[in-house]
Amino acid sequence: MPLPLGSPIATRGAERQRPRHSGPRNHGHRSMSDIYSPFQLGRIQLQNRFAMAPMTRARANADGTPGPLAAEYYGQRASVGLTVTEGTQPSDDGQGYPLTPGIYTDAHVGGWSRVNEAIHARGGHVFYQLMHAGRMSHPDNTPHHRQGVAPSAIAPGEQIYTLSGMKDIPVPRALTTDEVAETVKDYAYSARRAIESGADGVEIHGVAYLVHQFLAKSANQRTDRYGGSIENRARFAIEVAKAIISEIGPERTGIRLSPRFTGFGLDVGREGPDLFRYLVGELDKLGLAYIHIVHYGEDDILNDFRRIWNQAIILNRPARPREDIGKDIASGLADLESYGAHILANPDFIERIVLDAPLNTADHSVFFGHQPEGPEAGYTDFPTLKESQEGVQA
Repeated sequence: MPLPLGSPIATRGAERQRPRHSGPRNHGHRSMSDIYSPFQLGRIQLQNRFAMAPMTRARANADGTPGPLAAEYYGQRASVGLTVTEGTQPSDDGQGYPLTPGIYTDAHVGGWSRVNEAIHARGGHVFYQLMHAGRMSHPDNTPHHRQGVAPSAIAPGEQIYTLSGMKDIPVPRALTTDEVAETVKDYAYSARRAIESGADGVEIHGVAYLVHQFLAKSANQRTDRYGGSIENRARFAIEVAKAIISEIGPERTGIRLSPRFTGFGLDVGREGPDLFRYLVGELDKLGLAYIHIVHYGEDDILNDFRRIWNQAIILNRPARPREDIGKDIASGLADLESYGAHILANPDFIERIVLDAPLNTADHSVFFGHQPEGPEAGYTDFPTLKESQEGVQA
């Protein structure tokens, strides 16, 4: 199954005072070794500049509580400076895929608290990624078995994984203007629950799903204040950020964006670069802790973001070659670099990079859901370098 953006399970096609911290304003060239150095992100100090990218694993309990091995899985990988969790729905309506976790009930809070303890015990820090799937959903996958909701009643023209197989995604129901406001409140509530569980912050998932669907002309044909102009289509993302900030503060809030992503039937139109420059500029006024960019294509828009964004930038380049690790930090283009499948398959990823040791291969067939070999298969059973060496010696 494909793993676009580290999050979907399977598809066809595929004005507050800004926090002060080191790094983002120093945009000049730095040493490659800076990726191993500490970094002040809002109110927390990260032990290094590696981030674990969000990756859906579809191993939560049926009620959305993180599964029994989640704490072990995340704890194994907590040598990275920042862990961004798998996409976590803020409401029943927000669920898109089966067995994904939520963060809006007491059970969710209890389950995630164990994950946080495991990460913090190893000196790591964690932001939950808040992911409302919007139209990328199916009634078979949601607790209330309702159709997905979206800016407009336009199907993505994709299929989605359900526990009974691949199915066409039905036409979503368009949110009313009042319902958009309620959805914004859902994000804010889930952010508060995240902090209650012990998380260090939250990341708004702004790629492919509901936030991105509001940005994209192909998914948003609204005629109210959330549709039409660049300012209107960006309004939902900005309101979500403001609502979360009102609950937990800007230093605990990040957002993930991808200006050049065009999957899932999404097209922001020819003014896409202007749209994202406007959005990033408006979000910068709010003083969010970071933007997390999934980058495809030329670096021109990244340089634009560097000029208009005054906080941290996390950069994810899908399929980044091993020899390029640390280059975006050394050039001053990014403050942190995020990695997905490599960290999934290598709990000791940083140690292996430091030692120039071989990496475990990421096997896409075990990325999602419980495996026939057992719940740990493809989840918590990837060997560390030490374990591999001991196995050879034995």
